[in-house]
Amino acid sequence: MSITRQNLSVIIVSYRSDHVIKNCIDSIGSEIEIVVIDNSNNFEFKKKIELEYKNVKCILSKENLGMGAGNNLGIKNVNKDFALILNPDVTLENNCLDEIIKASKEIENFAVIAPISSKDKYPNYILEKGHNFDPVKPFQVKSVDGYAMLLNLKKLKKINDFNFFDENFFLYLENEDLCKRIIEIEENIYIFPKSKIHHQGGKAVDPKYKNEIEYLRNWHWMWSKFYFNKKHYGYLIALLKVFKNFVSAKIKFFYYLITLNTFKRKIYEMRILGLLSSMRGKNSYYRPKL
Repeated sequence: MSITRQNLSVIIVSYRSDHVIKNCIDSIGSEIEIVVIDNSNNFEFKKKIELEYKNVKCILSKENLGMGAGNNLGIKNVNKDFALILNPDVTLENNCLDEIIKASKEIENFAVIAPISSKDKYPNYILEKGHNFDPVKPFQVKSVDGYAMLLNLKKLKKINDFNFFDENFFLYLENEDLCKRIIEIEENIYIFPKSKIHHQGGKAVDPKYKNEIEYLRNWHWMWSKFYFNKKHYGYLIALLKVFKNFVSAKIKFFYYLITLNTFKRKIYEMRILGLLSSMRGKNSYYRPKL
């Protein structure tokens, strides 16, 4: 089954994203159903966004669920065959959806597809070994970044015991985990190079909270890296994967402690704490203090 505007929903997980989310929604168009999962209890945001956009339904999670659980909540609240997962700091080029619809007719079997990032230096995909990049035709990849990925819900929901996003991840690597599980069951992931998006990168949350968000990112990056490797390769391999990160974080923590750089010291402290929490089997509990 190919993609159409009628069988496609867009899911956007937001958190303090008022400054960017309208640009994202405007780039999608008014003819496609959009579900915004706002990781808050902000009724004013919900009222405002639903009044302004008739094709948008805003669901308040009432607590900060993170990306994976937020996306799962969105998936539960759409009844279309396909769902395009977007971060609020992403905008689509004018022909992005047209190219996705066109290219989907050329591929018989896919579980995930993604547009390509306009930032050539920072590709939003990882190639499988032996696969090549094609600047024009759809090409298969090992994984795609979670800020723009389209899920074939009709296909994936038919797979026995298939779970979408692992909700143990609060932030980072939930998309890579999903893609790895899809590849393991021999389903296909594609990039559509004629379909392009712009990703601001790290701008989804209001910049006035940048310090606290930076602490959050560093804590969860280390937590998720260890958890991902432990889940797929075992505890010992996970330790080996993070050993250099741990040593580096400790050295930099003490350096910035001595040089009285409070902000940098806190960043590496958060890396150490996130990693230790994951190593001890604790959940990804850290939340920003906003």
